Amino acid sequence: MNTKLKCLLLDDELPGLTYLRMLCEQIPGLEVVKAFNDPLKLIQASADLDFDLCITDIEMPGLNGLEVAQLLKGKPIIFITAYKEFAAEAFDLDAVDYIRKPIQKERLEKAILKAAKWIEKGKAEKQFMQLNTNKGKALVSFEQLRLISSAEKDKRDKIAYLENGQEITLKNISFEQLLLLLPPDRFCRISKKDILSLKAVKYFTHQEITTNIISENSDRELVLSLGENFRKDFLEKVSV
Repeated sequence: MNTKLKCLLLDDELPGLTYLRMLCEQIPGLEVVKAFNDPLKLIQASADLDFDLCITDIEMPGLNGLEVAQLLKGKPIIFITAYKEFAAEAFDLDAVDYIRKPIQKERLEKAILKAAKWIEKGKAEKQFMQLNTNKGKALVSFEQLRLISSAEKDKRDKIAYLENGQEITLKNISFEQLLLLLPPDRFCRISKKDILSLKAVKYFTHQEITTNIISENSDRELVLSLGENFRKDFLEKVSV
């Protein structure tokens, strides 16, 4: 299984952003999803991006890094800054780490290791998500969840398929919101209309995935399309 941490980078100064990206790309186990030099653009794009943590400068025009951290709603944050006076505020936000510029590769690696442990601890502690359903609020277990698909009657709703054959209608929630709640190492979006548990994968090609889910109207295993835009992420997650 691919266990790379996916990160967003933010620094309004392009030379600093370029240097930070270069260092990150030298660290095994870390993947830069996207780098931003505008905090507003990062916030606007973040809902549609699959990432585990954010590495951000603090002192920036518009929104500063502390405000960005608050808007990312619980995502692990590593702050970088040339100013030590922000340290207390950074740790008040439960930052994973606080790095002074100029950044040293060894210091950044140490921070990334702390982030990895932080994320793994969070996964171990949280084994379910609370969602609104057609029957009220429900706790949906990650272990039991096999597939989430768009509802045919109302695309704002989703159908969750559980290991025991039960189906739950999730009310008015987007795939982007679901991906923020689901453990990224256990689930993957495979098309515009499906998120699949990696435990449900039996066979796959570059075009389709045969699952261990039995179709409701037959005794055959469910076969799902693997969308071109989602193929790279899926293949990385199932690679050994």
